Amino acid sequence: MTGTVLILGSHGKIGHHSALAFADAGWIVRHYQRGTDMAAAALGADVIVNGLNPPNYHNWAKLIPEITEQVIAAAKTSGATVILPGNVYNFGDTGGIWSEETPQRPVSRKGHIRIQMEARYRESGIPTIVLRAGNFIDPEGNGDIMQLFLLRNIAKGRIIIGGGADVMQAWCYVPDWARAALALAETRTRLARFEDIPFPGHSFTMTDLKYCLEAYLGRPLTLSRFPWGLMRLASPFWELARELNEMRYLWDTPHQLSREKFDRLLPDFKAATLDKVMLAGLPAAMRQVNLGSLRPVGANQA
Repeated sequence: MTGTVLILGSHGKIGHHSALAFADAGWIVRHYQRGTDMAAAALGADVIVNGLNPPNYHNWAKLIPEITEQVIAAAKTSGATVILPGNVYNFGDTGGIWSEETPQRPVSRKGHIRIQMEARYRESGIPTIVLRAGNFIDPEGNGDIMQLFLLRNIAKGRIIIGGGADVMQAWCYVPDWARAALALAETRTRLARFEDIPFPGHSFTMTDLKYCLEAYLGRPLTLSRFPWGLMRLASPFWELARELNEMRYLWDTPHQLSREKFDRLLPDFKAATLDKVMLAGLPAAMRQVNLGSLRPVGANQA
């Protein structure tokens, strides 16, 4: 099943890779231009992929509800199904394998904002798919956590980590997320009015990442702790420092996303290999070794 998709946030990670996935599958792809009438842009669209998100966590409390109301109005006008990336902020700091049935008990302001956002979509009655994912990994960088945080000093042999080296974390390779969103769009008539679907992606620790990159680069690497103390000092006058510090707990909360519902809905989905996902955050100049030369890594998939 193909159709017309409206991409919101075309220059972001979700928007960019979703546009590629839908275009490759033969869909008509439209790109929303910020500041224009979203409802008018959505006329004739079968699906809206909502990749809009305030950069650097800026003013979520005001901007996310505003974006949400715009998208809902556009979907009501067009009759389109909305697909949006959920995150794991909803679940708080109780570790485990998180699923659509896991109690949502956020411990951050951003977690509460995301729960309120999803509730608004649910109560609006528009067809909505929340495809929930962990940390984004974009092979094109585009401001992802690998590029800006973990591997920003990889040329100096250092991986910067936000918490314990052996804490399991959920990761999302964005091209895979986009292909999953496409597959769900193509089967949307068989889904419930509101769907909360965990995207299992891959799960690994910082120790796993270190082993993989060492095998790939052929040299030892060190793990360095992120300077959270400096972030706390900067928080009163630097918005990003304050927002990052609020989410510090996740780095010490072991978690994975359940694959049970995802596999039931998309049993034939093939994700990128774990090594490919781990290496995607390297600068392009460092990604030149055949992946087949890697020794196995000790990471686990959710």
